Order: sequence, then C-alpha cells, then structure tokens
Amino acid sequence: MTASSLRGPSDPTVQPVPASVVEQVDAADTTLSNPKRAVVALGSNLGNRLETLQGAIDALEDTPGVRIKAVSPVYETEPWGVAPGSQPTYYNAVVVLKTTLPPSSLLERAHAVEEAFNRVRDEHWGPRTLDVDIVAYADVVSDDPQLTLPHPRAHERAFVLAPWHDVDPEAQLPGRGTIADLLAAVTRHGVEARADLELRLPE
Repeated sequence: MTASSLRGPSDPTVQPVPASVVEQVDAADTTLSNPKRAVVALGSNLGNRLETLQGAIDALEDTPGVRIKAVSPVYETEPWGVAPGSQPTYYNAVVVLKTTLPPSSLLERAHAVEEAFNRVRDEHWGPRTLDVDIVAYADVVSDDPQLTLPHPRAHERAFVLAPWHDVDPEAQLPGRGTIADLLAAVTRHGVEARADLELRLPE
C-alpha cells in the first residue's frame, strides 16, 4: 500500500483551496505590500499600433507584483530623430502602475514584453513594434547605465509628458520638477491627442 492511498478526504494536500483563501490571496496581491509607484511610457509605429499598446498594458498587468492604476489617452507622434515622412507615426501612451518589483526586475519585464511583440533593436531611432520605457520609479534618481532613473530624456519629450500629465496633472519628475512646468517648456509640434482611440485599464 502506498502512502498516497492512505490519504483520506481530510488530507489537506488533496483538498481544493477554499474560496475564502483564494480571495485573501487575491486581495493581498491587489493591494500589494509596500508598493512603489512607477511610470512607464509605451510607443509603437509598426503593425496594429493600438492593439500592440493594449497588449503591452495587459502583459504588464499580468506580471506578478504589478498593478496598472491609470492608462493615458493615446497620442499620435511624429518619429523622433529621423527625417519627416521616413517612418510611420507612433502611437504613444503612458501607464501609471504600482509594483513590488525592484527597478531591475521591472526593466527585465519591460524587455520581455517588448520581445513578445517582436521588438528588434538593430537601428538607433529605427521603427519598432513596441517600446516599453520606465520613465520614473518612485523618487529614485540613479545614473546606472542599465537603467537611468528618471529616464534621461523624458523631461524634453512631449509624447511622454503630455499623456503623463493627462493621467496625473500633479506629477513630478524626480530631479526635474513638475510635469506641468516641463510640458509648458517643450514644443508639442508633431504630438497630437487622438480622442478617437482608447486604451483600456485592465480589469
């Protein structure tokens, strides 16, 4: 007789997990333990751009230790650093999330999401299926070459500042000042809100 055949119905290892326990686990995961606030910028200018951005948001939400708290409106943006008309326009958005992951792990997840959408890194300023950039993580200021925080060019990019301002008008970029002031100081040329497009906050 094996040990497993001795297990009766009272053996907890073969019992289904009670719904109340599942609810407690879900509640703990939803609120997270001592989460940090992070801002992530998304961009796509190849393929079905809106579908790709929504897929990235859903993939981030599916990450253990990450909860999306806000999703910005969509902006259509002329490509940065290249000749006008040489690439398709970008769709850009910003998500605000809470996470228990450290910045390095969040970066790994961002890269994994990019790769899931066949991101290719073979050309500087080249077209891309998906960009997932960590713009800010709590109040962290770091010059780590693997992940500079806040993002070293976020303060001069309207396609980051405008959607971020839409979802969090009081936000500040660590070491740079308020998003409102930074946005007022840059040009919005080539950065247009697309009120006809919408990204969903994951349920």
